[in-house]
Amino acid sequence: MPRLLIIALLVLPISAWALEPEVQAAKNEGMRLWGISEWIEMQSYLEPAAEAGDVEAMYYLGEATRLLDRGLSLRAMAWYLQAAEQGDPYAMLRLFQGGACTAGDRCPEGFEDWHHAALAITQPQAEAGDPDAMLAMYHIQRMFEASRRAGEWLERAAEAGQPEAQTLLGRQILNGRGWYLTNSRRLGAAEEWLRQAAEQGYVPAMHQLSETLSHQYQYDEAWEWISQASEGGHLDARLWVAFCHLDPSYDPMCDSDRDISVGWGIALAVLEETGNETAEWVLEENSGVLMENKREEAEALARDWAYRTPPLSNFPPRFGY
Repeated sequence: MPRLLIIALLVLPISAWALEPEVQAAKNEGMRLWGISEWIEMQSYLEPAAEAGDVEAMYYLGEATRLLDRGLSLRAMAWYLQAAEQGDPYAMLRLFQGGACTAGDRCPEGFEDWHHAALAITQPQAEAGDPDAMLAMYHIQRMFEASRRAGEWLERAAEAGQPEAQTLLGRQILNGRGWYLTNSRRLGAAEEWLRQAAEQGYVPAMHQLSETLSHQYQYDEAWEWISQASEGGHLDARLWVAFCHLDPSYDPMCDSDRDISVGWGIALAVLEETGNETAEWVLEENSGVLMENKREEAEALARDWAYRTPPLSNFPPRFGY
C-alpha cells in the first residue's frame, strides 16, 4: 500500500507563506467568494496562492471541489493531500472522512489512517497551550468517536479564549448541551460564552449573541449586536438591518426608525455584492413601498453599502459542511 510522507511532522507549527501582493490580493478575493459559497468562481483566485505554497488556499480548494463533486473526488483529494503534507489537520480529517486511505490507497507514512496523523501533529501543540490546536483536537476526537474527550477539548479551547470554540460551545448549550434547571439559565450560560467571543470581534458570535439576547427580551442590546455583526460583514445580520428599516414591526428588537430608503438601499447592496436570493425577494416584496423621488436616494445608499470592508460573508466554519 503506497504511503505518503507528512513533511510537517518534522517542522511544527504549520509553515506560514508570504505571498506576492498580486497573489495575496487574488487569494483575498477567493476567500471572499468562499464566504458567499461561490465554489466555482473562487477556485481560479486561490490557485496561484496554492501553487505558491499557501496551505490555507490548498485546503479551501479541496473544500470547494469536495462540495461541488459531492464527496472526496480525486480532484478534491489532490488538494487535501497537498495541504496534509504541509501539516493541515483539517485536510487530514477530510481525507479520513472520505476514505482516502481505506478506499483510495493514499495513507500517511507511519500511521494507520489520516485521523491518527492529525492527532500526532496536533496534540503536542494543544498540550503546549495553542488554542487553535485545542479546537482542532475537538474535531479530531470526534473522528475517533470519543465524544467526552472531544467535549473536554472544546471547553479547553473556549477557556483559552478561542472565539470559534466559544461560539460553538454557546450554540451547543442552546441546543441542549449540559443540564440547566430552567431555560433562562441555559440562555444565560450560552450568553456568557457568546459574549466572550463577540467582545473579541468574532462576527458569528455577535449574530448568535443578538439572537440569544432577543430570546431573553433584551431587545436594545440585541439590536446593538446585530448592528455590529452587520458592520462586520455578516450577511444575515445585514439583511436583518434592512428588514428592520423597511418594517420596524418585523421583530421586537428592531430599533430603527422606519426608513424605507435605507432598508431598500441595504438590500440592493446585498443583492449586488452577493446575488443573495433573500435580498432579491425583499426587493420584490417591497417594490411598491419606495416612492419614485426616494429611489435615487436608495440607489445612492446602495452604492455606499456595497463592497464595504470587511466583505459580506456567511462565515462558514473551517471544518463545517
